[in-house]
Amino acid sequence: MAVTMKRAALIVSFLGILSFIFGVIAENKKPASGTPISGKDMVICKYPSDPSVVLGYLSVAFLILSTSAGYWSLFYPYKGKSVPHSVLFRSSSFFVFFNIALFTGGLAATLLLWPTITEHLHLIRNVHHNLTTECPTAKTGLLGGGAFVSLDSALFWLVALMLAANAREDHFDEVEKDSKADHGQVLTDEYHVKGGAV
Repeated sequence: MAVTMKRAALIVSFLGILSFIFGVIAENKKPASGTPISGKDMVICKYPSDPSVVLGYLSVAFLILSTSAGYWSLFYPYKGKSVPHSVLFRSSSFFVFFNIALFTGGLAATLLLWPTITEHLHLIRNVHHNLTTECPTAKTGLLGGGAFVSLDSALFWLVALMLAANAREDHFDEVEKDSKADHGQVLTDEYHVKGGAV
Protein backbone atom coordinates (compact mmCIF):
# COMPACT_ATOMS: atom_id res chain seq x y z
CA MET A 1 0.00 0.00 0.00
CA ALA A 2 1.71 3.15 -1.25
CA VAL A 3 1.82 6.26 0.92
CA THR A 4 -0.02 9.18 -0.66
CA MET A 5 -0.47 12.75 0.52
CA LYS A 6 -4.14 12.02 1.17
CA ARG A 7 -3.27 9.11 3.46
CA ALA A 8 -0.60 11.16 5.24
CA ALA A 9 -3.14 13.95 5.79
CA LEU A 10 -5.65 11.45 7.21
CA ILE A 11 -3.03 10.05 9.61
CA VAL A 12 -2.05 13.52 10.87
CA SER A 13 -5.73 14.48 11.27
CA PHE A 14 -6.65 11.25 13.08
CA LEU A 15 -3.74 11.53 15.55
CA GLY A 16 -4.46 15.23 16.17
CA ILE A 17 -8.14 14.52 16.84
CA LEU A 18 -7.24 11.71 19.28
CA SER A 19 -4.89 14.07 21.14
CA PHE A 20 -7.67 16.65 21.32
CA ILE A 21 -10.27 14.15 22.57
CA PHE A 22 -8.01 12.72 25.28
CA GLY A 23 -7.05 16.23 26.42
CA VAL A 24 -10.67 17.42 26.69
CA ILE A 25 -11.74 14.27 28.58
CA ALA A 26 -8.73 14.67 30.92
CA GLU A 27 -9.83 18.24 31.68
CA ASN A 28 -13.41 17.12 32.42
CA LYS A 29 -12.34 14.20 34.64
CA LYS A 30 -9.87 16.18 36.76
CA PRO A 31 -11.10 16.50 40.37
CA ALA A 32 -11.52 19.98 41.79
CA SER A 33 -9.61 19.14 44.96
CA GLY A 34 -8.72 16.35 47.36
CA THR A 35 -10.03 15.60 50.82
CA PRO A 36 -7.62 16.43 53.67
CA ILE A 37 -7.38 13.77 56.39
CA SER A 38 -5.66 15.08 59.52
CA GLY A 39 -3.14 12.88 61.27
CA LYS A 40 -0.49 13.45 63.90
CA ASP A 41 1.70 16.34 62.64
CA MET A 42 0.63 15.72 59.04
CA VAL A 43 -2.21 15.87 56.55
CA ILE A 44 -2.91 13.08 54.07
CA CYS A 45 -4.72 14.14 50.92
CA LYS A 46 -7.18 11.62 49.58
CA TYR A 47 -8.13 12.19 45.96
CA PRO A 48 -11.07 10.61 44.14
CA SER A 49 -10.41 8.34 41.19
CA ASP A 50 -8.43 10.51 38.77
CA PRO A 51 -8.00 9.27 35.18
CA SER A 52 -6.82 12.73 34.07
CA VAL A 53 -3.15 11.78 34.52
CA VAL A 54 -3.36 8.78 32.17
CA LEU A 55 -5.55 10.70 29.72
CA GLY A 56 -3.13 13.66 29.80
CA TYR A 57 -0.17 11.43 29.00
CA LEU A 58 -2.17 9.79 26.18
CA SER A 59 -2.99 13.22 24.78
CA VAL A 60 0.71 14.15 24.82
CA ALA A 61 1.65 10.84 23.17
CA PHE A 62 -0.82 11.38 20.32
CA LEU A 63 0.35 14.99 19.96
CA ILE A 64 3.93 13.75 19.53
CA LEU A 65 2.78 11.17 16.98
CA SER A 66 0.72 13.77 15.11
CA THR A 67 3.64 16.23 15.04
CA SER A 68 6.07 13.52 13.91
CA ALA A 69 3.68 12.37 11.18
CA GLY A 70 3.11 15.97 10.09
CA TYR A 71 6.84 16.67 9.85
CA TRP A 72 7.52 13.37 8.07
CA SER A 73 4.67 13.91 5.59
CA LEU A 74 6.21 17.16 4.33
CA PHE A 75 9.49 15.61 3.20
CA TYR A 76 8.41 12.07 2.24
CA PRO A 77 9.31 11.15 -1.39
CA TYR A 78 5.80 10.52 -2.75
CA LYS A 79 5.74 8.33 -5.89
CA GLY A 80 9.50 7.89 -5.43
CA LYS A 81 10.17 11.57 -6.23
CA SER A 82 11.95 13.57 -3.57
CA VAL A 83 12.22 17.33 -3.44
CA PRO A 84 15.15 19.19 -1.85
CA HIS A 85 14.18 20.90 1.40
CA SER A 86 15.41 24.22 0.02
CA VAL A 87 12.72 24.05 -2.68
CA LEU A 88 9.98 23.80 -0.05
CA PHE A 89 11.41 26.54 2.16
CA ARG A 90 11.66 28.88 -0.85
CA SER A 91 7.91 29.37 -0.42
CA SER A 92 7.36 32.01 2.27
CA SER A 93 3.86 30.63 3.03
CA PHE A 94 5.26 27.15 3.62
CA PHE A 95 8.03 28.56 5.83
CA VAL A 96 5.51 30.49 7.95
CA PHE A 97 3.06 27.61 8.40
CA PHE A 98 5.85 25.11 9.06
CA ASN A 99 7.15 27.27 11.92
CA ILE A 100 3.63 27.93 13.26
CA ALA A 101 2.97 24.16 13.27
CA LEU A 102 6.20 23.54 15.19
CA PHE A 103 5.47 26.35 17.66
CA THR A 104 1.86 25.27 18.32
CA GLY A 105 3.02 21.66 18.76
CA GLY A 106 5.53 22.78 21.41
CA LEU A 107 2.98 25.05 23.09
CA ALA A 108 0.40 22.24 23.17
CA ALA A 109 2.96 19.84 24.68
CA THR A 110 3.74 22.42 27.39
CA LEU A 111 0.07 23.07 28.17
CA LEU A 112 -0.67 19.34 28.35
CA LEU A 113 2.43 18.23 30.26
CA TRP A 114 2.45 20.94 32.91
CA PRO A 115 -0.93 20.06 34.54
CA THR A 116 -0.51 16.33 33.90
CA ILE A 117 2.84 16.15 35.70
CA THR A 118 1.58 18.47 38.45
CA GLU A 119 -1.49 16.28 38.99
CA HIS A 120 0.67 13.17 38.98
CA LEU A 121 2.91 14.68 41.67
CA HIS A 122 -0.12 15.65 43.77
CA LEU A 123 -1.34 12.05 43.66
CA ILE A 124 1.97 10.39 44.59
CA ARG A 125 3.08 13.01 47.14
CA ASN A 126 -0.11 13.16 49.14
CA VAL A 127 1.40 13.38 52.64
CA HIS A 128 1.95 16.98 53.78
CA HIS A 129 3.51 18.26 56.99
CA ASN A 130 1.83 21.63 56.51
CA LEU A 131 -1.35 21.25 58.57
CA THR A 132 -3.15 24.01 56.65
CA THR A 133 -2.85 22.38 53.23
CA GLU A 134 -6.04 22.29 51.16
CA CYS A 135 -5.11 19.30 48.94
CA PRO A 136 -4.87 21.22 45.66
CA THR A 137 -4.99 19.81 42.13
CA ALA A 138 -3.41 21.06 38.91
CA LYS A 139 -4.57 24.35 37.43
CA THR A 140 -7.96 24.13 35.80
CA GLY A 141 -8.23 24.91 32.09
CA LEU A 142 -4.69 24.08 31.02
CA LEU A 143 -5.48 20.56 29.80
CA GLY A 144 -8.45 21.82 27.79
CA GLY A 145 -6.40 24.66 26.34
CA GLY A 146 -3.61 22.26 25.47
CA ALA A 147 -6.11 19.97 23.76
CA PHE A 148 -7.35 22.80 21.53
CA VAL A 149 -3.81 23.94 20.70
CA SER A 150 -2.96 20.31 19.88
CA LEU A 151 -5.82 20.23 17.37
CA ASP A 152 -4.63 23.57 15.96
CA SER A 153 -1.15 22.11 15.53
CA ALA A 154 -2.53 19.22 13.46
CA LEU A 155 -4.47 21.68 11.30
CA PHE A 156 -1.34 23.76 10.72
CA TRP A 157 0.55 20.60 9.67
CA LEU A 158 -2.23 19.95 7.14
CA VAL A 159 -1.95 23.49 5.75
CA ALA A 160 1.84 23.06 5.51
CA LEU A 161 1.29 19.74 3.71
CA MET A 162 -0.98 21.42 1.14
CA LEU A 163 1.61 24.15 0.59
CA ALA A 164 4.32 21.46 0.26
CA ALA A 165 2.18 19.71 -2.39
CA ASN A 166 1.96 22.96 -4.36
CA ALA A 167 5.70 23.55 -4.06
CA ARG A 168 6.39 19.96 -5.23
CA GLU A 169 4.17 20.38 -8.30
CA ASP A 170 5.81 23.70 -9.20
CA HIS A 171 9.27 22.16 -8.77
CA PHE A 172 8.49 19.16 -11.00
CA ASP A 173 6.89 21.45 -13.62
CA GLU A 174 10.08 23.53 -13.71
CA VAL A 175 12.26 20.43 -13.96
CA GLU A 176 10.10 19.11 -16.82
CA LYS A 177 10.22 22.43 -18.67
CA ASP A 178 14.00 22.62 -18.23
CA SER A 179 14.48 19.07 -19.53
CA LYS A 180 12.25 19.80 -22.57
CA ALA A 181 14.13 23.04 -23.25
CA ASP A 182 17.48 21.24 -23.03
CA HIS A 183 16.23 18.46 -25.34
CA GLY A 184 14.93 21.01 -27.86
CA GLN A 185 18.25 22.86 -27.77
CA VAL A 186 20.14 19.64 -28.54
CA LEU A 187 17.86 18.88 -31.52
CA THR A 188 18.26 22.43 -32.88
CA ASP A 189 22.07 22.21 -32.58
CA GLU A 190 22.09 18.89 -34.40
CA TYR A 191 19.95 20.36 -37.20
CA HIS A 192 22.35 23.32 -37.66
CA VAL A 193 25.34 20.98 -37.82
CA LYS A 194 23.68 18.79 -40.42
CA GLY A 195 22.39 21.79 -42.35
CA GLY A 196 25.82 23.38 -42.39
CA ALA A 197 27.42 20.18 -43.69
CA VAL A 198 25.12 19.96 -46.75
